[in-house]
Amino acid sequence: MTTEATSGATTAATSRAGEPTLTIDELAARAGVTVRTVRFYGSKGLLPPPVIGPRRVGRYGPGHVARLALIEELQQQGMTLAAIERYLRQLPPDLTPHDLAIHRAVVASWAPDALETVSRRELERRAGRPLRAEDMERLAAMNVLIPGDGDDDVRVDAGLLRLGVQLLGAPLSQEAILAARNVLVEHSRAAAHELAQLFRGEVAERDARDVKSLSAHMHPLVVQALLTTFQRSLREELSELLTGSGAG
Repeated sequence: MTTEATSGATTAATSRAGEPTLTIDELAARAGVTVRTVRFYGSKGLLPPPVIGPRRVGRYGPGHVARLALIEELQQQGMTLAAIERYLRQLPPDLTPHDLAIHRAVVASWAPDALETVSRRELERRAGRPLRAEDMERLAAMNVLIPGDGDDDVRVDAGLLRLGVQLLGAPLSQEAILAARNVLVEHSRAAAHELAQLFRGEVAERDARDVKSLSAHMHPLVVQALLTTFQRSLREELSELLTGSGAG
């Protein structure tokens, strides 16, 4: 990975994400990987180096957690390390942990829907925080989880969990969040349909292997383009809203 990309990633993982407090063991446990995996990603330049604290102990922050989760998700989608490096290099250098979590949620959407049964303790470990009864109800309403077969088990959509936990702290009512989700689903489906129609003419006369290769290349590019466009449009809309409120 280039020095510029690594430097930008380091900035996002430290100054923008708050004070790093996790040891490498705690980071690995939070992400559900081994310490060896964390060190391997670091050696490949996929994960920014830790901040060196007292006693020369490396400390990791929320940016490292979010970036590691994104890397793991990309690997689960079958991307090679070289492809993951290219993907990360194209990301803006100033992404916050929340931005990275959104990217991970989008990447997770490439895979078929799959629910994983976990214990309440494991769910809270992955969430990185205790979950109250009202938190569980709100996550269930967002389709992040559903009650499992056991008394202490739940079925969770791992791709949506981190984003759902982020929304628990949002100053929005549950009704507003669900309404926003419906808006996003409706317009995302419409955009996907229009893009599929657009590309259909391009692949109509091609060999099946060429079509599969084109799909593999275009899927992440289109998703990333949609996400970037949406983020910019939303930022402009919110800026106009805040400006209008201030003027009033």
